[in-house]
Amino acid sequence: MRAVLDYCTGGTERQVAAGTVVVTEGGTSGHLYVLMQGKLEVLKGEMVVATVTEPGAVLGEMSVLLGQPHTATVRACSDAIVYEFEDAASFLKQEPGVALLIAKMLAQRLNVANTYLADLKRQYAGHGTHLAMVGEVLQSMINLPPLEVSPGSDRQSDPRM
Repeated sequence: MRAVLDYCTGGTERQVAAGTVVVTEGGTSGHLYVLMQGKLEVLKGEMVVATVTEPGAVLGEMSVLLGQPHTATVRACSDAIVYEFEDAASFLKQEPGVALLIAKMLAQRLNVANTYLADLKRQYAGHGTHLAMVGEVLQSMINLPPLEVSPGSDRQSDPRM
């Protein structure tokens, strides 16, 4: 994700002290963050699920892309520098190269999750335990309903038609 660093203009560079929350789970900001240096941790509830140290790592992208609240909290483990884009949706529209990099990163994450779940399914198939439901989880991921989309233009329909 270091390639994202090439696009870090037009936003704000922020110094973040250790212990500072950058993103709050359940909150909405519309902001996108890029780690420049330091160490951040990603928490779901009180559980740390990831540590982020790679410059160019992107944070807040799922909330921006889905138009939903943040799915996790991001907190600085050490003093850090992040680059903040306040109007992330506009930034991504103006910089399709960044949007493509983020799409690739999300595809990699999904591939890892699917591979892991498929492996669990193989291991626990026919065991009758709660882990045997992994197949159902995989199927439900495949069959997620699409976002509501209204095809056409923003113009009102001609009532004569």
